Amino acid sequence: MKFRFGQGFSLIELLVVLVILGLIAGLVVPNILQRAEDANVRAAKAEVQRLSMAIDEFYLDNGRVPRELRELVERPGNARNWNGPYVNNSNLIDPWDNAYNYRYPGQHRSYDIWSNGADGQPGGEGVNREIANWD
Repeated sequence: MKFRFGQGFSLIELLVVLVILGLIAGLVVPNILQRAEDANVRAAKAEVQRLSMAIDEFYLDNGRVPRELRELVERPGNARNWNGPYVNNSNLIDPWDNAYNYRYPGQHRSYDIWSNGADGQPGGEGVNREIANWD
């Protein structure tokens, strides 16, 4: 078997290609992950608005706001004109698999609805900030 020079790749060439691929991956992957987190924030904002509309609809039907978000899914015993369910069980969970927070009476509005963000803790910055109906 006879080998000819110029066939195949040298170790240096392979290393250069691997470094270039690593640099590209290092630039692209964080952007993809950031877009996914941004999508979760947008989804949480939309869901907070949807829950607010469901609470308003509950109020129109029953003359009062729900005492807890669960009343949007399951008929409470004292709601004569309940015309629900107003949302599904899945609507009560934020994109990070935490339950939405609800307070009535609210501190910012007549009722407050919020998600604590990606870390599930109050406060925070970026994707960890609270997403609320009073923003």
